[in-house]
Amino acid sequence: MTEHQRADIAVIGGSGFYTFLSDVTEVDDETPYGPPSAPVGIGSLDGRAVAFLPRHGSGHEFPAHRVNYRANLWALRSLGVRQVVAPCAVGSLRPELGAGALVVPDQVVDRTTGRVQTYYDSGACHVGFADPYCPRLRDHLLATGRNEGEELVDGGAMVVVEGPRFSTRAESQWYAAQGWSLVNMTGHPEAVLARELAMCYAAVALVTDLDAGLDRGESVDQAEVFRVFGENTERLRDLLHAVVASIPAGRACPCPHALDGMDLPITLPDGAVEARA
Repeated sequence: MTEHQRADIAVIGGSGFYTFLSDVTEVDDETPYGPPSAPVGIGSLDGRAVAFLPRHGSGHEFPAHRVNYRANLWALRSLGVRQVVAPCAVGSLRPELGAGALVVPDQVVDRTTGRVQTYYDSGACHVGFADPYCPRLRDHLLATGRNEGEELVDGGAMVVVEGPRFSTRAESQWYAAQGWSLVNMTGHPEAVLARELAMCYAAVALVTDLDAGLDRGESVDQAEVFRVFGENTERLRDLLHAVVASIPAGRACPCPHALDGMDLPITLPDGAVEARA
């Protein structure tokens, strides 16, 4: 692997966010968990090597419940990535968070049902996840947003549902009644897998709609979600350029120590197990 195939920071693009950098080198990186959603693109941003991976594939081939999250995070880490910024589309569970709002969530709630959500397939290994997002990356996102004239909302719980269907009105009302702020289909297990690889990870959520329990009119519509996200793509890309270009390389946060005292068991294609810190 050459230096042109390495980066210390990555952006994982969500629905409607399939490119980030120009003049990239694509790296096909088979992992012990199969191929990632697409080749990882590595390019330069203000002299810094940055990786980009479209979560759903380069043409949105993979719905949320079919994304190979383990392969995606593993591929990035194998290329040197230790910091991940993850934009995503979300529905709002709070009426004051309307379409176009940008939120930096601080909690995640798992309501998925059929996803592999760990690299640990054997042994008693428990990784701390009380605070699912890197506090340093969150602070950097919020500070950069202010500098760029964006009013990013600080905090909120993002409930992640299995999909591909949207929530019923009753489900949406229940989520809102718990005090949760956002609903999404991809934030888990992505965040916990990043933690299990001792990577820094933070999400920035773009609200595309009021969820069904709040909107008394029409139900959530895929075309409308994609339309709103498309209208805000350049705005989100500009913010992420500023965020990524200015993130310090040093990691003065708890994330590098997430695996202290533990090894990570890696199941190889032939079924053998290799322990790696």
